[in-house]
Amino acid sequence: MSTAVRTATLPLVGPYDLREVALMGFGHRDESAFDGVMRLAFCTDALDTQVGVEVRQQDDALVLTVHGDGDLDAIAAQVARVVSADHDGEAWAQVCSADPVLARVHAAAPGFRPSNFYSPYEAAVWAVLSARRARRQGIALRERLSRQHGAVFEIAGRSEAALPLPEQLLGIEAFPGLPADRIPRLRAIARAALDGRLDVRRLAGMSPADAMLDVQQLPGIGPFYSALIVIRACGFADVLPTQEEHTRAAVQALYGLDHAPDQAELERIAQAWRPFRTWAAVALRAIGSRLVDDRRATMA
Repeated sequence: MSTAVRTATLPLVGPYDLREVALMGFGHRDESAFDGVMRLAFCTDALDTQVGVEVRQQDDALVLTVHGDGDLDAIAAQVARVVSADHDGEAWAQVCSADPVLARVHAAAPGFRPSNFYSPYEAAVWAVLSARRARRQGIALRERLSRQHGAVFEIAGRSEAALPLPEQLLGIEAFPGLPADRIPRLRAIARAALDGRLDVRRLAGMSPADAMLDVQQLPGIGPFYSALIVIRACGFADVLPTQEEHTRAAVQALYGLDHAPDQAELERIAQAWRPFRTWAAVALRAIGSRLVDDRRATMA
């Protein structure tokens, strides 16, 4: 593994709090503390190498320390997508200010933005590893797979492992803790990635609905995981996740409904969230729970 170390800077527009992004808890990420560095280890979008990245916030910019090879500009753009630094935070704040519920959520965490999957390839692998098992078990399985078959980086004093590249994944015939029927699914994902079918630019160039149908051709990927792969790996900021029951529960609790909203009602409420329906749904779940807990504590 290359020992090359380079730096890059991502400018930020609008409120941003790296701590909120790092501690959000999503997919395999489950940080319990933040020491000023968000540590990332991943396969690049080109799927030809892995890198480790230290992300630090300095005022209105993110400073990246990149360990490993690959096109630096492309890596920086991928990180920007992963940490939602590629959109206008001022525009997001304006959308929040126009909706009383979102205004409360935004006030509770003005710098919050969603943390996303590293790529559609990594999201698809996570879908196979985490299906029908507790999230912590999926995290542990991904960690073991990455350390044994992927790449390991020392990032700001901590060891972080990146998933195997598609070619490396194809070479795995069995793995402890992984049911035998998952191996063919992982291989199908690896082949699709090598064929360009999981290229982020390809999927982002489609309508979200078409992209979700496209990835559902992969074995083991149904509507729920296809939405996860497309919406939360391609960087879409304005797609309403209708497959996520936690979103409906958050809307019910925060908008004071006496019922879980059906799809039509959810879409009607979400009209006010445009062009940040994805961000709004994520914020309602991630930050809205604090408001609900605070309200319950006050009433107790």
